[in-house]
Amino acid sequence: MKIKFISIVFYIIFCLNSNLLSDENSKILKVGLLAPLSGPYIEIGNSLLNSLQLALEEINDKNVVIVPRDSGFNNEEKISLAINDFKKVGVKIIIGPTTFEEFEQVQKYNNMIFISPSNINPEFSNNIISIGVSLESQLTALMKFIKKQNKKKTIIMYPKNQYLELIENKINALSLNDNFKKFSYSPNPEVLTGEIEVLTNYAERKRRLELRKKMFQDKEDEQSLKELERLDQLYTLGNVNFDSVIIIDFGSNLQSVLTSLVYTDVNQDTVLFTTINQWFDESIFYENTIKNLYYPSVNYDEFKKYNNKYFERFNLYPNDMTILAYDALGLIYYAWKKKGQLNSINDFTFKNKIKGKIGTFSFKNKKVTQELIIYKTENNKFIKF
Repeated sequence: MKIKFISIVFYIIFCLNSNLLSDENSKILKVGLLAPLSGPYIEIGNSLLNSLQLALEEINDKNVVIVPRDSGFNNEEKISLAINDFKKVGVKIIIGPTTFEEFEQVQKYNNMIFISPSNINPEFSNNIISIGVSLESQLTALMKFIKKQNKKKTIIMYPKNQYLELIENKINALSLNDNFKKFSYSPNPEVLTGEIEVLTNYAERKRRLELRKKMFQDKEDEQSLKELERLDQLYTLGNVNFDSVIIIDFGSNLQSVLTSLVYTDVNQDTVLFTTINQWFDESIFYENTIKNLYYPSVNYDEFKKYNNKYFERFNLYPNDMTILAYDALGLIYYAWKKKGQLNSINDFTFKNKIKGKIGTFSFKNKKVTQELIIYKTENNKFIKF
């Protein structure tokens, strides 16, 4: 989605709103925003500002103010300057950083709390809580779904890229049984097709079909002719050695995997196709070669409401990440009202589940878990399963 720059008026409002130089009023909740307000990802930073403006309006509490500061992009100097500014105005809790790569730098500020939209690590880490839609939450939701569909053998597929080790570590941490097998593939489409041919035993299934057809080619009885006619409609003979797949990929790479699975004649009536959260990207309707594709995601109705509200307010659509910032402010406000003050990440350990725009959160054993909903793509729609 294309994001336009935020109006300078709103930025001025935030800056004026955040110009708090003393802690005289202990009832004021000052929340910092550490985001790229300059550099290549400025549009994300501006979208985050807009999102928090909406959240402030919904909270409707004049004692809550936002203090925005620029983190640039993996810019240590700007991050240090921003955090020093936060300290000067008495900000102890911050929404950000937006990327996992910046975690190491902010972890040294032990007296501050960071609520990050990153989804890399759902466990509380020193002074950081990540509320992004984690791979752990997604895989957990998919495994429950696959079990309910009575599938007995699942292939977890993922690309050989810079995230390979991270994905494998997360899969291994789930301690899966023998019903789940891992399969890593090349992101190069030309290599990928050959790898999936091996996975699906395509050559052997193709050979079986040719041998079966030869058995009836010289026969002229009605039954043999009917069987030969049936075989002529097939591309291969025999089933693959799995009944469901989980594809951990996005965009054109996901499309390449789906296309290769269809090319190798994987039966869509018997094999369940699933993938990870696609943030309701409608391009999947027009590129998808699979009849039904399932994936876990946030609450679609709330997601649409948020996007529509954002568009009505700012005349543009938000970056997907910003709904997480919206929920982050709501979470901070809830904890503040409940605890009275926020001193450490331990103040975000709740017995009860927390409902946000994206869905329901659990904060147990210092780990964030989202209860995700399974959706399927059907007739150019996202349908709750």
